[in-house]
Amino acid sequence: MAVLAPLLALIYSVPGICRWLAQPYYPLSLLLSAAFLLVRKVPPLCHGLPTQREDGNPCDFDWREVEILMFLSAIVMMKNRRSITVDQHVGNIFMFSKVANVILFFRLDIRMGLLYLTLCIVFLMTCKPPLYLGPEYIKYFSDKTIDVSITYSAHQLFFLEETDKLGEELARDKRVTWIVEFFANWSNECQSFAPIYADLSLKYNCTGLNFGKVDVGRYPDVSTRYKVSTSPLTKQLPTLILFQGGKEVMRRPQIDKKGRAVSWNFSEENVIREFNLNELYQRAKKVSKQSDESSEDSLEKPAIAELSNGESKKDK
Repeated sequence: MAVLAPLLALIYSVPGICRWLAQPYYPLSLLLSAAFLLVRKVPPLCHGLPTQREDGNPCDFDWREVEILMFLSAIVMMKNRRSITVDQHVGNIFMFSKVANVILFFRLDIRMGLLYLTLCIVFLMTCKPPLYLGPEYIKYFSDKTIDVSITYSAHQLFFLEETDKLGEELARDKRVTWIVEFFANWSNECQSFAPIYADLSLKYNCTGLNFGKVDVGRYPDVSTRYKVSTSPLTKQLPTLILFQGGKEVMRRPQIDKKGRAVSWNFSEENVIREFNLNELYQRAKKVSKQSDESSEDSLEKPAIAELSNGESKKDK
């Protein structure tokens, strides 16, 4: 059983691994992250490299390189303690491995360090992490007069629907509760949170509880209006805001008195607990049911009136 469980988990993860490998970002990141390991350990690449080992073997790590790699492992373990998704774990490993590679290559030869640093810069400029394109039920807002809201079906098809601006949409029906994510495509945290938010929208979206997103990196006026910082060093991305009756009720992460974001873990469990999604969903379903019943009653009354008028005419 101890052998069967990991084997089944590996088989279950094969489709996800294949999707990762089909996208150039992950194989290239893996190659850059393991570049120093390949150069140092694989002959004939390692032949002729300088080394500080006593035996003079250029195809093995010296004590300083081992020290740097151990320090890298400790940092990755510390950062991954707060990671939620597999993408965040893998992203941390790639990022800190590249930093360690830069240090190791510069220590080995300044020309190799410059070459590796150039390759990393070109990679960052030309190859972006893949965006989430899975099923979701989310309306996308912009700062224009007419925005486009996109609703993905379970078959990855999408339908376009015109809606007003975010503020007008929030005030259109004050019985509707909105949860809006303020995000930026360049933020790794936002990309990691995208599948979690999409899954929540599929589970909890209903007539009285809607989910929305707005790209504050693309629309800076929206970020200013709702006080969401888009600085490259900000910790306010993503930001989730709960709107009830057209007004902001709460947001995560919170902002302290000094204007700094209070650290918050964007896990599915935290969002459900902090925003009381189960309670909001049940309440929204009751409101939508009452509105449906009232609309049915309003339709039945004219029909009854017409029938009574017709009968009275016949009697005459």
